[in-house]
Formats: sequence, structure tokens, C-alpha cells
Amino acid sequence: MKNNVTNKLRQQDAQVLAQGYTRSIRLMDIGSITIFIALEALLVLQLWSNPHVGPWLLLSAVLLGYLAADFVSGFVHWMADTWGSTEMPVIGKALIRPFREHHVDEKAITRHDFIETNGNNCAISIPVAIMCVAMPHTSSMWVFLASFLGSMIFWVMATNQFHKWSHLDNPPAAIAFFQRVHLILPPAHHHIHHTAPYHKYYCITVGWLNKPLTMIAFFPTLERLVTWATGLLPRQDDIGTEAATAVLAATSEGEAPVVQAAKALLERTEESETVSSARPSA
Repeated sequence: MKNNVTNKLRQQDAQVLAQGYTRSIRLMDIGSITIFIALEALLVLQLWSNPHVGPWLLLSAVLLGYLAADFVSGFVHWMADTWGSTEMPVIGKALIRPFREHHVDEKAITRHDFIETNGNNCAISIPVAIMCVAMPHTSSMWVFLASFLGSMIFWVMATNQFHKWSHLDNPPAAIAFFQRVHLILPPAHHHIHHTAPYHKYYCITVGWLNKPLTMIAFFPTLERLVTWATGLLPRQDDIGTEAATAVLAATSEGEAPVVQAAKALLERTEESETVSSARPSA
């Protein structure tokens, strides 16, 4: 299936995609980063002397926020890779275009500066940051929720930076260490996503959730549901109609390993029950 799909790929021109980063998009990125940092700083000030803040609460919030960011990065990555077009107003050039460019020029992200790398993630995180700041912070529950969401969007903001580092040929020693111990996205792990037709391993904060989500066919199941409900074809704008049709047919024929295991377990259970019922009673 892999070679068949690769031969049918019809992707957009990398230079045309790169030119889609206009001055207005850059100004939006600068504004988004500024607003995001200001809101996160305000949240830290609000929680700094809050009597409900404790070390275990903060530690658990930060760790759970990291895991949640990995899922959010995968979901947003899947959405931008799979649906929509670079020609859509605003969101097409601001969010979808960088993902499509990345598939035809993997190293493009390594040439982006801090603003271009992180601006769009800050933009999508601003509504959550506003919600965190507006919370009452009058109980441990509210403080934990604000800390968890604040941590999650911080790691969401850092996701594209981790992603960029995973494509560097010679990352700094400290970054390479964190990649080796899989505390941020490792290059070899992320390379799985960059195998045509780019339809798996979407989580790019740290990648811990990629294998479990693949085992349960989380994203292929969502794609089949969206196609059934709307008639839209996944990845059509990214890899072309012919390749997208081939991928959809291949994924529709297969079943997730966890589903296969459940069916096998059910069959063994039914066989055991049949054997037990066939034995003569004493």
C-alpha cells in the first residue's frame, strides 16, 4: 500500500507554500505571542501567593498538562494535515499552510525564526489563557484547573519548538539528551509520521500518545466518521485525490490491533463455553 500511495502523491509546490507566510500573518504571530506571554505571566502572578497552591498540586498539574498537550498537538496536527485547504480564508494560510509546507520541505521549519515557529500555537492557546486568568482561584479545584490548563497551553506553545528541534541535523547537546530519553519529541520517532502518506504519529509535543492512539485506530476512526457524515476525503488537498482515495480504501479495510485482539479473546471465550457445555454432566 505504501509504494502504491507514494506513486500517486500530488503535493503542492514548496516555494508557493512558503510564500504564503505574508506580512499580515507575521504581524498576527507577533501579536499572538505577545498576548499569550502576557496572559501566562498574569496567571503565574495570580497563583504565586494563592493559599490553595501546593507543590504536589502544581507538579501533578504540570505533568498532566504535558500529557494533555501531546494529545492536543496530535489532534490539531491531524486536523491541519487531513482537512481543509490552504486557500481557506485566514486559517488556510495561518494554520494549514505550515503543515502542508512541512510535508514537501521537512527542513523548512528549521529555517523559521522563533516568531514564525511559535506564533500560530500561541494564537490558538489565547482563548484558554483568558479562561485560566478569569477563573475565581478560590479553591484547590479551581487552582488545579487553572494550573493544569495553563501548563497544557504552555507545552502546546512549546510544541512547535520541540518539533523544530526534531528536524535539526545537529541539535544542541542538552536538546539531544532530552530527545534520547524521550522527554521531548525524538527525531527517529517523528520520522514515522514523515513516511508517505503522512497518516499516523501526529502527536509532536513528546509523542508518548502516538503508539496507544495508533493501536486503537483513533484517527482513522475519526476520519471514517467525518467522511460518512460529510462526504469529505481526508488529505485530498495535501496528497491529491488519487492518493487520498487509496489511503481511505486501505484504512477502511483494516482493523485496529486492539479490535482484533478483542475479537480473538471473544472467540476463545465462546469456544471455551461451547466445550464446557458439550461435556457430559456428572
